[in-house]
Amino acid sequence: MVSNNVETVPQPNGNGHSRQDTMADIIITKYTVYDLRFPTSLDVSGSDAMNLAPDYSAAYIILQTSTALTSQGFAFTIGRGNNLVCEGARMIADRLVGKTLAELTADMGKTWRYLVGDSQLRWVGPEKGVIHMGLSACVNALWDMWARYVNKPVWQLVADMTPAEFVRCVDFRYIEDAITPTEALALLEGLEGTKANRLADAKANAAVPAYSTQAGWLGYSDEKMEKLMHGMLDEGFDKFKLKVGGDVEDDRRRCKIAREIIGPHKSLMLDANQVWGVTEAIDWMLQLADFIEEPTSPDDILGHAAIRKALKPHGIGVATGEMCQNRIMFKQLLQAEAIDICQIDACRLGGVNEVMAVLLMAKKFGVPIVPHSGGIGLNEYTQHLAIINYLCVSGEKGLLEHISTFREVITEPLEVRNGHFVTPWEAGYSVKFKDEAISKFEFPNGEFWSSKSGLEIREYSKNLDI
Repeated sequence: MVSNNVETVPQPNGNGHSRQDTMADIIITKYTVYDLRFPTSLDVSGSDAMNLAPDYSAAYIILQTSTALTSQGFAFTIGRGNNLVCEGARMIADRLVGKTLAELTADMGKTWRYLVGDSQLRWVGPEKGVIHMGLSACVNALWDMWARYVNKPVWQLVADMTPAEFVRCVDFRYIEDAITPTEALALLEGLEGTKANRLADAKANAAVPAYSTQAGWLGYSDEKMEKLMHGMLDEGFDKFKLKVGGDVEDDRRRCKIAREIIGPHKSLMLDANQVWGVTEAIDWMLQLADFIEEPTSPDDILGHAAIRKALKPHGIGVATGEMCQNRIMFKQLLQAEAIDICQIDACRLGGVNEVMAVLLMAKKFGVPIVPHSGGIGLNEYTQHLAIINYLCVSGEKGLLEHISTFREVITEPLEVRNGHFVTPWEAGYSVKFKDEAISKFEFPNGEFWSSKSGLEIREYSKNLDI
């Protein structure tokens, strides 16, 4: 248990439980899973060289208990197939029903091992793909419940842990050849003495610098990109990312426009979203000469190592991780010296616990963390993870991607001010969707998906040429 855990506190935001309820009184009784899909393909928000017309989606779960306490979690997808992740979440959630909050949080590392331990479900993973993304929705909902109970944001729940309590949340199976529990404990203990200084940054909304992809979607016209980029400069942004990989001359032109707008000293990053092979990635990037994210297949560890080795003499860094399936693949990327930036994803990994494992490994290998946040609700998740990393693990500020698309569907959307994320203080994990958003965007029967525009999107995949 967390060392300063308070077991009888009121729940904020109208989601209360009795002051007499202890964690042992709170039993998970049932769950509801929603297939939420948002029509971002209408204005090609989120478009890149691999994903031309995504509809940002959430396999969204609500856990209910024997008290008034509820919690939420989701896994992010981009449209078709979201129903598969929803089913994966239901299968994992069955393992939570009947358990008390006390027994589930007494040893979170053990609980995580229990949730991935169904041998028949492991057969369709193991610890990867649809079933693992379904796991992440459930694990994140459990962390949301725990944080709501103790009336803290998730980042603070973790930051208030002792180093030993932090380490107990991690399943070290398969990664002890990279970092042991003893090494992890020593790493965290070494940062405890300066944590108060970093906490002051969080309180001053200066813990997490922001960069934006909002102007850089591949499907945007030059005029739209220019307008959005000028607007973000006015808002205080000084770091930007563009999607590339469709056509090299088009990429060169767009990069030139962006550089003329932001000037020579502000950061410009590029993202190919896995569209290239290894040789192609090297050749293409030598023509663009900027930092590159996801240059090739997310599963190609040696390919990333080859790309990094070829580009390093030219001062071009390599990042990946948003589709890295588990802590084991991150371990290999780090051991192979294949990346300059480690991009954890709150939903592709198996929730907070597995993210914590990767944060520890990245710290040991000296690789900075920059979470992937390009999706509705992902930013709300990753603002917590970025703060956890800064306060507890890395001790160094790292960038975080800012995406504002469909922010109105979240009850507590993030804020960015003066180029930094505003630290969230509401209890929980910040990912509760509004009731009206659920009614409108639930697939296939929500109000939008029954409209003319919704029906046209649903027919799109049937009309594609081979």
